[in-house]
Amino acid sequence: MTDNTQHQQAATPELPTQYVPADVEGKLYERWVERGYFEADEHSEKPPYTIVIPPPNVTGSLHLGHAFEHTLIDALTRRKRMQGYETLWQPGMDHAGIATQNVVERELAKEGKSRHDLGREAFIERVWKWKNESGGQISGQMRRLGDGVAWSRERFTMDEGLSRAVQTVFKKMYEDELIYRAERIINWCPRCLTAISDIEVEYTDDDGELVSMTYGEGEESLVVATTRAETMLGDTAVAVHPDDERYRHLVGKRIKLPLTDRTIPVVADTHVDPEFGTGAVKVTPAHDPNDFEIGRRHDLPSLTVMDERAVITVPGPFEGLDRLEARSAIVAALRAEGRIVAEKRPYVHSVGHCSRCKTTVEPRLSMQWWVKVGPLAQAAGDAVRDGQVKIHPQEMEKRYFDWVDDLRDWCISRQLWWGHRIPIWYGPDGEIVCVGPDEEPPGGEGWHQETDVLDTWFSSGLWPFSTLGWPEQTDSLAKFYPNSVLVTGYDILFFWVARMMMFGLYAMDGTPPFHTIALHGMVRDQFGKKMSKSFGNAVNPLDWMDAYGSDALRFTLARGANPGVDVPIGEDWVQGSRNFANKIWNATRFALMNGATVEGELPAAEELSATDRWILSRLNTVVAEVDAYYEDYQFAKVSDALFHFAWDEVFDWYVELSKTTFMGGGRPAEVSARVLGEVLDTTLRLLHPVMPFVTETLWTTLTGQESLVIADWPAMRGFRDKAAETEIEQVQQVITEVRRFRSDQGLQPGQKVPARLTLEGTAFAPHEAAIRQLLRLTPEGDAFQATASLPVSGATVALDLSGTIDVEAERKRLTKDLQNAEKEKAAAEAKLGNEAFLAKAPDKVVDKIRGRLTKAEADIERITAQLAGLPTG
Repeated sequence: MTDNTQHQQAATPELPTQYVPADVEGKLYERWVERGYFEADEHSEKPPYTIVIPPPNVTGSLHLGHAFEHTLIDALTRRKRMQGYETLWQPGMDHAGIATQNVVERELAKEGKSRHDLGREAFIERVWKWKNESGGQISGQMRRLGDGVAWSRERFTMDEGLSRAVQTVFKKMYEDELIYRAERIINWCPRCLTAISDIEVEYTDDDGELVSMTYGEGEESLVVATTRAETMLGDTAVAVHPDDERYRHLVGKRIKLPLTDRTIPVVADTHVDPEFGTGAVKVTPAHDPNDFEIGRRHDLPSLTVMDERAVITVPGPFEGLDRLEARSAIVAALRAEGRIVAEKRPYVHSVGHCSRCKTTVEPRLSMQWWVKVGPLAQAAGDAVRDGQVKIHPQEMEKRYFDWVDDLRDWCISRQLWWGHRIPIWYGPDGEIVCVGPDEEPPGGEGWHQETDVLDTWFSSGLWPFSTLGWPEQTDSLAKFYPNSVLVTGYDILFFWVARMMMFGLYAMDGTPPFHTIALHGMVRDQFGKKMSKSFGNAVNPLDWMDAYGSDALRFTLARGANPGVDVPIGEDWVQGSRNFANKIWNATRFALMNGATVEGELPAAEELSATDRWILSRLNTVVAEVDAYYEDYQFAKVSDALFHFAWDEVFDWYVELSKTTFMGGGRPAEVSARVLGEVLDTTLRLLHPVMPFVTETLWTTLTGQESLVIADWPAMRGFRDKAAETEIEQVQQVITEVRRFRSDQGLQPGQKVPARLTLEGTAFAPHEAAIRQLLRLTPEGDAFQATASLPVSGATVALDLSGTIDVEAERKRLTKDLQNAEKEKAAAEAKLGNEAFLAKAPDKVVDKIRGRLTKAEADIERITAQLAGLPTG
């Protein structure tokens, strides 16, 4: 043995016989952080590579969706770091206005208090206290997963720097007349007591009621229908289409509004669809966005009939009733007056719910602050159309354009206390002043600040540049903006991505916030169902990491990550990835015990065996494939290519074919040990971005070097040997076919069988010892009787099965199997030959029967060959 081999063998005891993730992961991660591997230097000469974390809510904890997304980002950044980029993965958290305020208010409620008992300043202090003590547990969980983020740069959307960015961009947009205050219909949550934007409304098909009722009297009457009868108290008109002959005589007249002492006009408006329902619609401008627009066109009054908790405020018998109570009471009152024409229950219709608390949203007329999104959305759309920003996969572009091309003005004010308070001051005489970050607010009697705060998405929309120090022109901003890629779910394409595009282009002089938007799908259970606590299928990723290790979870998630497609995951798949990690561990231990080394140059080509040349050729192919897949964000293909190369080709074939070489010793063993070391070195580097912990442990033991995190990414050496690949493929065919034959004959894997190998004139001669060892084939001997002969790829393997199996019992079994296969074939042929059946049967059924026929034919061929191969006489 060489000194190198002895050195490696001496190192072997440092590698335990079994891989126990819990013994490795925590200590490794802390070592990485302590050594500053994940930090980014804005003064570095290296090219930058920047990704921001989609900031998780400060109230949140790690769920499988986070684990999935973080695995993909970590894989990208680890690879780029190894490729020599100055890599920044920017961490941080979102203050999550509504969610965080709800958490703290629930705590106060346990004490019998509300935020109003504390007052605004004391309540905000209480939220900060909660944030510092209980918020942000996700940071610790990210460490468990192995996230390589620059922790020293961690930001929070309410910290001083980001608050300054918010105030700066608000003032700039206000002065550019892109922010304004107006009374409009907004989505109101009666539970959270705040406005919410369109994208914070979740729609579901709910059971409701559709009530048709008569307005007016006699010939001057018409029928309207509604799912929200309680809003009739705020009706200020009935609208019909101007071309609808049925109602032309009523247009311009006033009719009696039931249950009130008011009359309302009938107006003609082209918004009304004369083919839908009765062709007449009630108009409630203060409680419906479409009605609001009709009201503006016809100068109708807007009557608000509910308070902020959706309780009726109109004086009379319904005052004080909740909206649902009022609905039933009003329908009953109309029924008593004989005005109900029809009632449909249940009536399934789309209903909006608050995405935070799931309360049914109430459209409500309210004075709010708005962003004029027209020019911003135009720029966000053009940046993709012009190729400045690429969306991956490309088919997601349509969804993006559908959104930004039809974006309505954005309501940015929230009736909360936790958040960025809107920097507007109102004077005693109606003055309005917007205050910048370095400006003193106006003083004097009567001046007061706007009480509303900004929508959370306003601050998170600034994330790609506010985290780098903007509005200051910092070195970090110059180095790391724009981001290289944004990795995020298609489900927040509208919530977050579009906001960042608009703000980035506006605030950064037309430079988009990232070059590429790489969209992934949502994690689902193994049956493709959405994960939810209510469904009972939600999984805590920490449980799987505890049971199988973080690498196993990461590899499972990455292996399911096809661009823009949802990812099903089950626990048995994580178990399979744990088995893969164990396979890597055991194979590396074997390699070390057999002298695998990375020291010294690779031996010259003439010293390499065909097996050595084959694995090096395949290694170069896989390096190229993995690089191409990473550049295309094909994480599933990266993982699959590495899985099959490592498990099938390196561990199952190269290691097995090389065992006879290692046992033989001498220079051939030294050469193969160096080749095996090279292959393991490169394979562990390739696997590291997805499986960082196990690969780090094995690679540092194999190489004696500091860390894979800062190691070089593998480069192709240009070594390709098609002849060696063909030769080993033929050897694999021989071994595979004989193994299949042995299995078909019922031979145990370890059972030895005498065999004669005819290899003359082929490339198999150098591999005879390996073939015999892997197939448990002994020399033929003097009493050898060739009872079966297998011609495979130019070689012939003759076997002596006498005495190894019960020939007659095996013949009976195979004959019965053959009869069953022939019956299956006949039945399938009969159905496929029946024209009447083919005409009626669904395509799936016909395809299934064709598959059965194909299988039966293959079974007949296989069993016939097995029967022919049985010993005779």
